[in-house]
Amino acid sequence: MSATKRLPVTAYPLWLASPLAFAMLLFFLTPLLMLGVVSFYSDTAMTQWGSFANWAKTLDGFGLTVLLDTLWLGVQVTALSLVLGFALAWSFLKMPARLQPLIIFIVMLPLLTSVVVRTFAWIVILGRQGIVNHFLMDLGLIETPIKLLYTRLGLVVTLANVQLPLMVLPLITALQRIDMNLTDASASLGASEWQTFKKITVPLALPGVIAGCLLTFSAAITAFISQSLIGGGQMLFMPMYLYQQVSALSNFPFAAAISLTFLVTVILCVSVFNMLGRLSRGYANG
Repeated sequence: MSATKRLPVTAYPLWLASPLAFAMLLFFLTPLLMLGVVSFYSDTAMTQWGSFANWAKTLDGFGLTVLLDTLWLGVQVTALSLVLGFALAWSFLKMPARLQPLIIFIVMLPLLTSVVVRTFAWIVILGRQGIVNHFLMDLGLIETPIKLLYTRLGLVVTLANVQLPLMVLPLITALQRIDMNLTDASASLGASEWQTFKKITVPLALPGVIAGCLLTFSAAITAFISQSLIGGGQMLFMPMYLYQQVSALSNFPFAAAISLTFLVTVILCVSVFNMLGRLSRGYANG
């Protein structure tokens, strides 16, 4: 039996992709290479090259704490977005078909609004004279306004709201692909709603969960505007840390080392999510 002839990946010649490859080289790889070169200067005037001092400083006690705290913020925001997003996506499936386009429009609407506008809206909501404090005082739960703005809780809630569409849309897509006959069959075999949810719905929705977590996590840890305005400068994360080195201190070599370290960390996190996504697809199809 003759060997099976391997089909080409594409019918078009690869040289047609050369403009895209050139653009990637010019506008993506070249700036990264320049950042790498700058990061090895040992002084702010960039006169002495060949030092690893900036890289060592990036991963010292303080720099590593800022990096880990930024990643932990992303985990917190992703977890809250997943809980809220899954509930919203599940409710979407249970709604009448005529209302589903309206829900999609409402979910998409925040993406059409500037993140700066949404963040300032949360400043009004979380302030001492904001909606939340007035509501709690009207209920008699508190006597004086409590501090919600410039706190970790306020920042997590704000980022979860800002990034929620990135979680909801992949979940809706994944849940819509689940055959509802499977849940009916599970119920007819005596499984409870919780058992059906745990054994059928969650495994089949895992690709959407992983995709939503990837988008939300990546957006949350790089959300400079929301971190700055809601955090109020009292919490330091990697985007603000990088901004301070560039704008206030003009320490471009150290800023280059910070940015590359943060970039590599984000790429590693994305790679982990992609690996989990491949495993989830195999698990869902198994």
